[in-house]
Amino acid sequence: MEAATLRNRNRSRTTIARAIPLRVARFWLICLFFFVWAAAISGRLFYLQILRHQEYIDRAQKQQQRTFEVAPRRGVLYDRNLHELAMTVQVDSWYADPSEIDDKDEAARRLAAIVHTDSADGQTAEDQILNRLNTGGRFAWIARRVSNETSAKVKALNLKGLYTQKEFERFYPDNEIAAQVLGYVGTDDTGLGGLEQKFEGPLHGVPGRMFTAMDARRKVLGSTEKEPEPGQNLVLTIDSNIQFLAERALDHAMERVHADNGTVVIQDVHTGQILALAIRPTFNPNQYRHTTPALLKNHAVSDVYEPGSTFKLVAYSAALDAGVAKPDDMVDCQGGSITLAGRVIHDNQGEHMGLVTVQKALEESSDVGAIKMALKVGQDRYYNYVRAFGFGQKPGVELPGETRGLLRPVNKWSGSSIGSVAMGQEIGVTPLQLVSMVSTIANGGTYLPPHVLMPAQIQTAADKSVAQQTPQPIRLNEDLPNPLPQGARRVISELAAAQMRKMMEGVVLNGTGKSAQLNGYSSGGKTGTAQKVDPATHTYSKTMHIASFAGIAPVNNPVIAVAIVMDNPKAGSYYGAAVSAPVFQEVAQQVLEYLGVPHDEPVRPGKLPKETHQPTREDDHDETGEDINALYAAVNDLPNDDALRNQTAQAVQPAAQTVSAKPAASTAAPVAQSTTTAAVAPARSSSAGQPRTITVSEVVVKQTKQVKVPSFVGMSMRQVIETAAGAGLEVQLAGSGTIREQAPSPGAMVSPGTKVVVRGSH
Repeated sequence: MEAATLRNRNRSRTTIARAIPLRVARFWLICLFFFVWAAAISGRLFYLQILRHQEYIDRAQKQQQRTFEVAPRRGVLYDRNLHELAMTVQVDSWYADPSEIDDKDEAARRLAAIVHTDSADGQTAEDQILNRLNTGGRFAWIARRVSNETSAKVKALNLKGLYTQKEFERFYPDNEIAAQVLGYVGTDDTGLGGLEQKFEGPLHGVPGRMFTAMDARRKVLGSTEKEPEPGQNLVLTIDSNIQFLAERALDHAMERVHADNGTVVIQDVHTGQILALAIRPTFNPNQYRHTTPALLKNHAVSDVYEPGSTFKLVAYSAALDAGVAKPDDMVDCQGGSITLAGRVIHDNQGEHMGLVTVQKALEESSDVGAIKMALKVGQDRYYNYVRAFGFGQKPGVELPGETRGLLRPVNKWSGSSIGSVAMGQEIGVTPLQLVSMVSTIANGGTYLPPHVLMPAQIQTAADKSVAQQTPQPIRLNEDLPNPLPQGARRVISELAAAQMRKMMEGVVLNGTGKSAQLNGYSSGGKTGTAQKVDPATHTYSKTMHIASFAGIAPVNNPVIAVAIVMDNPKAGSYYGAAVSAPVFQEVAQQVLEYLGVPHDEPVRPGKLPKETHQPTREDDHDETGEDINALYAAVNDLPNDDALRNQTAQAVQPAAQTVSAKPAASTAAPVAQSTTTAAVAPARSSSAGQPRTITVSEVVVKQTKQVKVPSFVGMSMRQVIETAAGAGLEVQLAGSGTIREQAPSPGAMVSPGTKVVVRGSH
């Protein structure tokens, strides 16, 4: 018994000993399994959460969220009085979900009949709409930025699958006013010309973002939005009223002479700020689809031409400042002929002067006189004066496409180049450079860089503050800025500038610029007529000319400088005295009265008969192509960044022959206010080379017609000017803002040409 029991105990111990390793093995197997499982899970999680984390985040966002870009409101462009020149408004844009439209052909036909209002807009044609409906998936544009009237008609169709959303549209309240300065904005809200292009970044702003959460059925659960940052507002130096006056005067000239294009630039002589920059022909930025590249071109900063006689002001200014001549000194014009380096340069056809005063030589636009002034100064020093006046370098105005012009360095001049440059040849300038030159003379001899933006307009990246914008009216009797702005420099002394102003006044009173005389204001300036270059032959054309005038007013205390350039006038006379000087007379008279500049000359009662000027001479220098070839060679010397570098030769319009038109003295006496004067303009000569003198008769007609004075109360200044012009009345503006008072009172019967005084609210 005991033995059996012992055997059983031994057997049990053996069984237990065998069972223990099996349990341990099982345990470790289970542990290994869970370890491998945990490692696999951890590895997978590491792979998904760490290595492919961003990928799955992006995929989840695409499935669960929709991101929409929120367009910022583009900045406003103001004139100096904070009148909106370019602004952004909200309009309707229509789109469709093609999957919801059953009959796409019928829908496209009905929609195109409403939205296709502009033949130049191919995107709203029926075939284009149908193509987008067939290929657009679940989204297709129908028409973007439509008028309120068009939007109402589309809504009235009540078509299934059509939806609308608000979009920003650029709007120019004054249509064509300052179009080349402002530029325009395309469909994608990108600036495509002028200031809109130059300052695209600051004006456009920073787009916002809208994040929308959606479920599996594409239903919106909620949204968050990051607000867009609106574009920066910019204040221009342009005065919209002066701009309107300049453009209206230019329109009158274009109708009268049928020029290819015309430019008027008006500058504040004490600040360098551009008050008006008018170009014709022009375009409406609200209808940019009808715009051509030629209409977009800003001729004031991109076109160069040989200035001719207007450039003689530089030679005389240099001589007076250098102390080598005085206005009453005598200069021998040698009967109208001078020889330089074997080249004979002739003075004007007709009268050939001998010994005359320096002032008389300028008044009669003697080429020999101008050449002798430059020779007295010396070649190197004269070149430095030309550069100091701003020629041969970019003015730095805030507009795209500006050029340096054409001015060769002295080491590339020929023996006769100093004579050519002195009379406005072998040099190419822009209208903006021309007005800056006369403005320098007007303000006492200090060159001020031209600008179309008020100072400190563009913020830096670190400075996000917004300066308070306030109206900046033009201040009369203002001194030069202190300190002077960057780029400003003294060119001639105050004494030389004062002498030049009196000599320029003599040009208007006694010389070639009599058509630029003002009523109640003194004025000074210089006429110029230049032959254009035929790009095919590189010779001066006998039929194409550029007529120009550069002037200041008033003479003793100048306020404005004006440059007028008319390209290839085809009707009537083509001389600067007959084409451009009258434009100065019209615009300068109105601008000075608008600004309230005190009269410095007696005001003539009524309207005087216009003096008839008969330019019968033209500078005789087209016997040589030396000056033209020098200009064409100068184009290749321009830096690569110059806008003129890549232009064709046709764009460079050098002109050589300066006309010094000697108007006949006026013998007409002032007439009573009850009379008007009709004058027969001189007919254009049948031969460009030998203009003939036309006898002009003046007919005084008894005026008995009277007009009714309209009510100007409640109108803006511009509306007053337009209404008064339509009624045949003149207007004297006082103050600014909306009109509150007028005299004579509305309904009064007055003679045509009567001046109505109106007073604004400010």
